Amino acid sequence: MKRREFIIKGSIASAAITTSATAMANVLDFKNAHGTLNIGVIGTGDRGTGLTSNINTIDNFNVIACCDILPFRLENGLKTVKGKAKAYSDYRKLLENKDVDAVLVTTPFNTHSQIAIDAIDAGKHVYCEKTMAKGYDGIENLAKKVQEFSSTIFQTGHQYHSSRLYTHVVDLIKEGKIGKIAAFECQWNRHGNWRRPVPSPELEKIINWRMYREFSGGLAAELCSHQIDFTNWVLDETPNQVMGTGGIDYWKDGRETYDNIHLIYSYPSGVDAKFTCLTSNAKDGYQIKVMGDKGTIILDYSKAWFYPEGGNKKELGIVDGVSGATVKWDKGLGIPISVPHKEPSLQALIDFRDNIINNRRPISDIKTGANTAICIQMGLDAMYNNEIIKSPAFY
Repeated sequence: MKRREFIIKGSIASAAITTSATAMANVLDFKNAHGTLNIGVIGTGDRGTGLTSNINTIDNFNVIACCDILPFRLENGLKTVKGKAKAYSDYRKLLENKDVDAVLVTTPFNTHSQIAIDAIDAGKHVYCEKTMAKGYDGIENLAKKVQEFSSTIFQTGHQYHSSRLYTHVVDLIKEGKIGKIAAFECQWNRHGNWRRPVPSPELEKIINWRMYREFSGGLAAELCSHQIDFTNWVLDETPNQVMGTGGIDYWKDGRETYDNIHLIYSYPSGVDAKFTCLTSNAKDGYQIKVMGDKGTIILDYSKAWFYPEGGNKKELGIVDGVSGATVKWDKGLGIPISVPHKEPSLQALIDFRDNIINNRRPISDIKTGANTAICIQMGLDAMYNNEIIKSPAFY
């Protein structure tokens, strides 16, 4: 579907997507008499097994089914489960299991939308890994389906939305900690080719799907999406245009998705946000920098710092509720922002369980997931077509 067709066809208004908690009345009952949530994992690669290990540590949350089309991946997934789980090579058979309350979709990007739609039709709650869906058609079809089934909890796997540190930082920014926002500078740099070993040639695209455009959104979908989602969240806006570039400039190995990307999204408030991903230099790794006229907040995976504007770097005053406290200073970074928090992927799964139990709409829901997915498609169009892409219809 072309962007202009999506704008005309897009019929889901924001008000329709923003389903209220009171409208979500008939939540699926747990099958287990003791209130344990039973989940099936669809896609038992690295991410699926990693999240399974997290689920193993969460009370009243059990993996009872695993599915993968690759036998060795399925076997590995079953070994990761605490207890016993049924094995499936066809996810539709897993969805027929009436003991499964919810599913975790951790399959290649291009399959997210259809699997999630089928899961909702089967009456399952859904945790859909980021990026939520590929292409404007996939995004719209899934959004419509979630709208139709308002009693189903749908959570998108942008786990930093669940991080108590990130939530605290967003609150600080919205309360004026850094003043008027000037810009975002984000990066996720690694040094590695992203390629995985293939036991036989016919499995190349199945195992290394991230390198092929038919299946993947490349670095934008797999890495930048988290930071774009964060920027949308902080600004309470979606971008009105994006420009970008990239290329296959280092890893000359037959891949189709770029090994370096550089995107600039412009927002209606006048803020520009830059996103960079490299695979040939890992300096500073993952970082989000939010710059304002009163200071800058820097975030990595699990830590945050505030760097005030001006010459006074020994800020005194109220720190964590203590008046007159001396502020610790990390050289080159700033004042640490300390908040107790769990690892974001674990916290997101705990939140998913609690959202179902309490019939509560996720903070990372269909609307935020769809809007970030649209941003990703805009970025891909900008890079691959060498165009400035204006925004289509957001939710």
